Order: sequence, then C-alpha cells, then structure tokens
Amino acid sequence: MKAIITACILMTLLISCKETPKEMDTKVSDSGMITSMEKPSYPEALAKVFEAHGGLENWRNKRTLIYDIPKPDNRETHTTDLYERKDKIEGNGFTMGYDGEQVWLLDGEGAYKGDPIFYHNLMFYFYAMPFVLADDGVVYSETEDLEFEGKSYPGIGIGYNEGVGTSPKDEYFIHFDPETNQMAWLGYTVTYRSGEKSDNVKWIRYNDWMDVDDLVLPKSLTWHAYEGRTIKEARSPLPFENVRLETESKPADFYRKPANAVFVKKKEEE
Repeated sequence: MKAIITACILMTLLISCKETPKEMDTKVSDSGMITSMEKPSYPEALAKVFEAHGGLENWRNKRTLIYDIPKPDNRETHTTDLYERKDKIEGNGFTMGYDGEQVWLLDGEGAYKGDPIFYHNLMFYFYAMPFVLADDGVVYSETEDLEFEGKSYPGIGIGYNEGVGTSPKDEYFIHFDPETNQMAWLGYTVTYRSGEKSDNVKWIRYNDWMDVDDLVLPKSLTWHAYEGRTIKEARSPLPFENVRLETESKPADFYRKPANAVFVKKKEEE
C-alpha cells in the first residue's frame, strides 16, 4: 500500500514539474484590492518592437493622445481616449466623434465630404502603431520578409477575431528594422465597405520618428505606390504636429454628441 501511495506522490510531482506556470501580472481594482491576471502573450519579435518604441507599460500609463494633422485647406485636431477609444476630430467647419457607442457628426454647412464611420479613428490606428497591436482580439501569424532597396525587413501578420472592430477581416503586416527593432513598414488591407477579405495590401513607411514622453511616435507617415509586395515611389509625407500624451482622461462630455449634431449610419444602412 505504501508503495502505491509513494508512486502516486512521485507521479504528481512529475506532472507538476512539467507544467510551466503562466506569467501573471497584478492589477489594483477600483476597490483597492490587488488581483492577479494572466499577461497576454505576444510574439517575441513584437515585444522587442514595443521596447524599441518606449515600452508597452509606458504607453499604457497614458490616457489621452492628441495631435494635429495639417492639410492644405484644413487643420484637424484629433483626440483619443486610449482606454475607452472614444475620439473626437475638430476641423474647419465640422466636428465628429465617437462616444463609445455611436459615431456623430456636427457639420451644419456640409464642410465634411467623407465617411465619419470610416474616418473617425482611422488615423489613430495608423499613428498609434505599434502599440495598438497589443489590443484584445488580435491574432498573430508569420509573414514573409519585406524587401526594400536591398534591405530585408522581418515581419508579423496581424488579424482579428470575429466581431472585433468595424472591419474584423482587415489584415495588417508590421515589418521592423532588424538592427534597431523599430517599426519600418505597415501593410494593410481595407474591407470596411465590402465586408470581404482583400489581397490588395497598401504600404506605409515609418521612418520619421520623434520622442513624446519617452515614447517613440511618428513625426510623419509616408504612403508608397506598390505592386503587390514590390514597394515603389513615395508619396508626400503626412505630418503630425503638436503631439501630446496625457495621463488624465477628458471629461465624458468632451466626447458626447452635441445637441445639434447627428448620429451617423453606415452607408449601407441609409
């Protein structure tokens, strides 16, 4: 009998030794209690990219991102809540926003000609790379290296679980400099209108950086012409100005629909 008990104990110990404990993190709840939660798992290469841009923990200590986009006939100020992803864009003659549930538009003179549902957070996701690739619902995969001007840039494929975001069938391909681990290229597809997967990958170059509160963020983005994965000539860079990060959130009213604004429906719903 003792032999059987001893064997059972040894078997339990062996099984326990083979199990690798999951990495845990701690979080202080609103009530002040410390709770444990499992840390999300990222590809090792992506973790190095986060570190090269100032670190994911540093990014998550920020609450609000604000920047200006100067355009030939307009200047837009974009504000985003980094936790709740509410947002607001103030331009010449119009204001649009997302209150956490619906997109709204204030445009009494018809100054805005685009699609607010598509545009309200579009530039945020381009600008907040690579950190938005740590969002919930992201699926990582392997992808081939990107070649440009004789240099090879390793990459990571990015997809989304069903039901995540407005266009969960969008795909992204982040490519980084193998020497610095800084992000160098973003490939992306657009499925917003069709709802179907696309193999038309557009390419943005990330090679103009600046330091903002110990984080490395884009000073400008440059779209390139392309044929498949062959990158061609650059277009005019899109600059970002007056970039600031705040550790406090804006009041809820900041993102709320003004009384004289309207909620926007998707084009196919009209």
